[in-house]
Amino acid sequence: MKVLFIGGTGNISMASSRLAFEKGIDLYHLNRGKTTTTLSGVKTILGDITKPGTLAELQKHDWDVVVNWIAFTAEDIERDILLFKDKTKQYIFISSASCYQTPLLYPIITESTPLHNTLWDYSYNKIKCEDRLMKAYREEGFPITIVRPSLTYDTVIPIAIGGFRDYNTADRILKGQKIIVHGDGTSLWTVTHSDDLAKGFVGLLGLTQAIGHAFHITSDEILSWNTIYKILAESLGREANMVHIASDFICKIEPSYTGTLLADKGESVIFDNTKIKTFVPDFKATIPFAHGIKRTLRWLDEKPDRKIINPEETKRIENILSAYKRLLG
Repeated sequence: MKVLFIGGTGNISMASSRLAFEKGIDLYHLNRGKTTTTLSGVKTILGDITKPGTLAELQKHDWDVVVNWIAFTAEDIERDILLFKDKTKQYIFISSASCYQTPLLYPIITESTPLHNTLWDYSYNKIKCEDRLMKAYREEGFPITIVRPSLTYDTVIPIAIGGFRDYNTADRILKGQKIIVHGDGTSLWTVTHSDDLAKGFVGLLGLTQAIGHAFHITSDEILSWNTIYKILAESLGREANMVHIASDFICKIEPSYTGTLLADKGESVIFDNTKIKTFVPDFKATIPFAHGIKRTLRWLDEKPDRKIINPEETKRIENILSAYKRLLG
């Protein structure tokens, strides 16, 4: 099976690249030749998907599957439909579980949960991408499959404030400083290791029955945010000095958190993974957060320059803490 990954070396996609190659898939990456992360045995086509003039080599190929890990707008989708129509047997779009209805009217999320999120441009644009792809499937027979990851980690710290690609909150924990937990910390969430997502994802590659379908792929482990931060602190060998602050207040002081909190992580989510398990019976998430985050922290420890302290994030955190202190008097 000949497969193209547009992207393929990121936090989510690298694990799927590794597993696809291990399973004997003839895997190609399209990239600009600037990435420092490569996989032995994976073939590279040089080109920039956003610059048609650089894609002469790409256009020589036909594919069993094309996966775009880095499409974010309807314009990206229009380009891909034109580029890969009649050139691939399956096109997989990486959407987001943040597209699901916000706020939820029913607490358990299935793939039939409505897509509605106007609070976060990221999610809203992903919904528009899905809409265009479904139209192309229904009206033109474009062979699409949609995958909606939720909060997925490998080389990032999966928390709401001061994490992901930033090391700020981990650094604050190590120094015994206060960290912010949104709400009272009891809302429920699911974090998924990229290696687990890959098991379900690679099972969809070339799966004819998946054409026209959407899937989310998450862990079945459900944790409160208090527990997530506690596990992170324990993995760092410290205790978490948590300050609980309402999401509305956080976003009033620092509106940049509106998307990630009010449109996503401020909600309790419980994902029903029945569909992916039906289509890919071998899929089973086996990495609990308490184990997976230790792997992430070890990876960060290997090269200190991976531990990015974002000064702007520090300012935002301190601004929120100061405003909350003033509120309490």
